[in-house]
Amino acid sequence: MKLASPDRPLIMRGVERTSLGRFLLWLVPWLALLAFGLYGAYLCLALGLNQTNLDNRFAFGLWIFLDLAVIALGAGAFFTGFLLYILRREELADLINSAVVVGFVCYSGAVVILMIDVGQPLRAWFTFWHPNVHSMLTEVTFCITCYLLVLFIEYIPIVLRNRRLRRIPAFLVFEFNLHKVMVVFAAVGTFLSFFHQGSLGGLYGVLQGRPFAFREGFAIWPTTFFLFILSAIAVGPAFLMLVTRLAEALTRKRLVHPRVYTLLGRISGWLLVSYVLLKSVDTLIWLNRTAPAVGFLGHDFYVHAAFGTWILFAEIVLFGLAPALMLLIPRVRQGRWAIVAALLACFGIALNRFVMTIQTLSLPSLPFDKLLLYWPSWQEMASFLAVIAYAVILFSLSYRYLPLYPRERELQADRDPDSVAPRAASRTTLAVGGAGAGTLPTSRR
Repeated sequence: MKLASPDRPLIMRGVERTSLGRFLLWLVPWLALLAFGLYGAYLCLALGLNQTNLDNRFAFGLWIFLDLAVIALGAGAFFTGFLLYILRREELADLINSAVVVGFVCYSGAVVILMIDVGQPLRAWFTFWHPNVHSMLTEVTFCITCYLLVLFIEYIPIVLRNRRLRRIPAFLVFEFNLHKVMVVFAAVGTFLSFFHQGSLGGLYGVLQGRPFAFREGFAIWPTTFFLFILSAIAVGPAFLMLVTRLAEALTRKRLVHPRVYTLLGRISGWLLVSYVLLKSVDTLIWLNRTAPAVGFLGHDFYVHAAFGTWILFAEIVLFGLAPALMLLIPRVRQGRWAIVAALLACFGIALNRFVMTIQTLSLPSLPFDKLLLYWPSWQEMASFLAVIAYAVILFSLSYRYLPLYPRERELQADRDPDSVAPRAASRTTLAVGGAGAGTLPTSRR
């Protein structure tokens, strides 16, 4: 690692970042994509939802599908906090800051897309002031809003650890005191997230007019309530692994200890195995008992080429069982194939949300209905691409100016011990020689 220089400033103490010019060059295409997406969102808000390909029958489309997928991927935030603060898995301290940022961008992006999807964001407060107490979406709205507030509170201490902000005593004291009660926010976030993840799945399970999604209940909840929770906490660690690996590849640095990846892979692997097992049992019961009871045979749902049996095989076996078994093999879990397994798992959960949203509404539910095909308009695509750009920009800014990975400096020193010798010498000189000695040149050993 090279020493700091005017074009390579030390944004955080002891670690190096690229020059401001190169950083801005990295942001340019994402800012252009954000501007394009904001234009698409403006058209939807100014001219109405006729800019989309949604209608009365196909009310849920690209936005809802991707919202469900993004919220599931963002589950790594609350689950990592639960493992660290409640179950005391201290290894995950290396990853908790980045997990909070990932969760914050996922949930805030999802909320923005939902405001566009409503079509009248100025009336969004109706959900809170005139709630439909019989709708699962009411509980989802309250839980997501509260959990986004929790993520914002958890994000504040990370911001206050910025090198310049730490020079302000009031911020330093506030950050210290906030950190002491973070276990409370982790517990509250876990509670809120478990319920809204489940209610998102339960929403589909209670659709009696949609036999493809309808499920029998366990206690007062349909089985999809529990499957959505389990799938989210199973894929959350895998997505964090992917994000961190990508950050390491782009920065060419080691950001977390390898044992963290091993732990994430093992947790995700066992949870995926449990999810695939329960998903398979649920599917067999639905095909052989639930669907026939309302007049549909199992093969009726897969007679259309667009949604054949291949999609069921891909969801459960190719993108479910396969990555689960890969992550349970120690040699695979500790190597590069773990990235492939994590990618397959994330794609599998996204496919599950696609099936529950798009396939559910596309399939006919009455004998005289036809298959309804849906393709999003460019305004819908652009609006969500803006969320992707926003996520990349915010994560990039957080990595550059905030301590997302607390052990980054230590791990870099392990890889290149000579790189920290000059800084160590500088600290020793300052400690022994006083203020004036800090200006003396240091040399490498």
